[in-house]
Amino acid sequence: MTRKYFGTDGIRGTANQEPMTAEIALRVGKSAGKKFAGRGNFRHRVVIGKDTRLSGYMVEPALTAGFTSAGMDVILVGPLPTPAIAMLTRSLRADLGVMISASHNSFEDNGIKLFGPDGYKLSDEVEMSIEEDIIDDSNIVLAEPKLLGRAQRLDDAQGRYIEFAKSSFPRRQLLKGLKIVVDCANGAAYKVAPTVLWELEADVISMGVSPNGFNINKDCGSTSTAAMCKRVVEEGADLGIALDGDADRLLICDEKGRLIDGDQLMALIAKTWQQRDQLRGGGIVSTVMSNMGLEKFLEDINLTLVRTGVGDRYVVEHMRRHDFNVGGEQSGHIVLNDYSTTGDGLIAALQVLSVIVDEKKPVSEVCHNFEPYPQVLKNVRFKKGDPLAAEAVKKAINDGEIRLGNEGRLLIRKSGTEPLIRVMGEGVNDDLVNEIVDNIVSEVTASAE
Repeated sequence: MTRKYFGTDGIRGTANQEPMTAEIALRVGKSAGKKFAGRGNFRHRVVIGKDTRLSGYMVEPALTAGFTSAGMDVILVGPLPTPAIAMLTRSLRADLGVMISASHNSFEDNGIKLFGPDGYKLSDEVEMSIEEDIIDDSNIVLAEPKLLGRAQRLDDAQGRYIEFAKSSFPRRQLLKGLKIVVDCANGAAYKVAPTVLWELEADVISMGVSPNGFNINKDCGSTSTAAMCKRVVEEGADLGIALDGDADRLLICDEKGRLIDGDQLMALIAKTWQQRDQLRGGGIVSTVMSNMGLEKFLEDINLTLVRTGVGDRYVVEHMRRHDFNVGGEQSGHIVLNDYSTTGDGLIAALQVLSVIVDEKKPVSEVCHNFEPYPQVLKNVRFKKGDPLAAEAVKKAINDGEIRLGNEGRLLIRKSGTEPLIRVMGEGVNDDLVNEIVDNIVSEVTASAE
């Protein structure tokens, strides 16, 4: 069955347009409620969190209505990071967790992410079974009046996550003496991230902590880091931390204002955990987007890089099957499953900060572990059809692969969350990579019109 609603990271789209309407959210609640409320003769619970988008006020009550109509009790926690919802789902022994967020997208979009009772994102099979009932909910039997669910707010949810995040940081350490700029993207971590750093005694300079429903990810956060990098230099800070709208993504900049991506951060954590005899799996798991420089660095320290398809859920699935405890994406999703079941930008930042405290060196030295191969990524938006099926596009890709040979690689794919074709090229020769990517983009653009 072809997926209609679920993509690589739940359901996502423009708010108040299908699939992100109140009606679809209601159906998600009823459909997921049907699947999870029917197990065992006891009360069933779902945790619902959100980021700071205006449309969260529409989606949250619609989901609540759907779940309560299916007989599930709803625990509302308000704006919190995605990993906090995964943690609270396990901690509260809930049957299901829901995060209302479109992650790094602008405020016009929203999304629905579902977590199982173990705190992991639902499998493709479970999502498909829920989707069948979203498409046709005529077979859903709603709860009897006396079995309707209740909804209540959990007032101390933020404090629970703050303590959870701090527990991942070594008790022997503090952040005293470190000046840190933290950009919360006007998103879900706008309260908890600065609080965690402050309680660990850092000198905290906060940005992106005034959400108004419209400014999430707008010129701030991990997808727009220029202001943070500039602020680090202006303030003479030791580093900057940038999260995205739902705080499952992390980028860092050093004291010189230079950006450090997820590949460099994974290299640092893998090397440190290997030295501490903490690393499992003999390496790390990342996606096809990770730089070839990371792969070479890991080889040099006798570790492997396992690549998966794009999407942190596929990284996590491989980690679980093969007992890895470090994985992630170049974009900054870093999964450390000793602590969390999904990407957690704040916990990843604390692991990096632990190394910085131990080594007592500038961030530019600690976090720069390899020279990345020149890499170019460009996006082409399309409205319908399949531009990648065009013969001219296929030829441009084939010609590019021949020209790169063993000195590089190409990755051309459809985005799993937006109507985009992503064209990535990587290789030793920067000029050649740019020329090949531009040729492919030109052909894709022509085919997408």
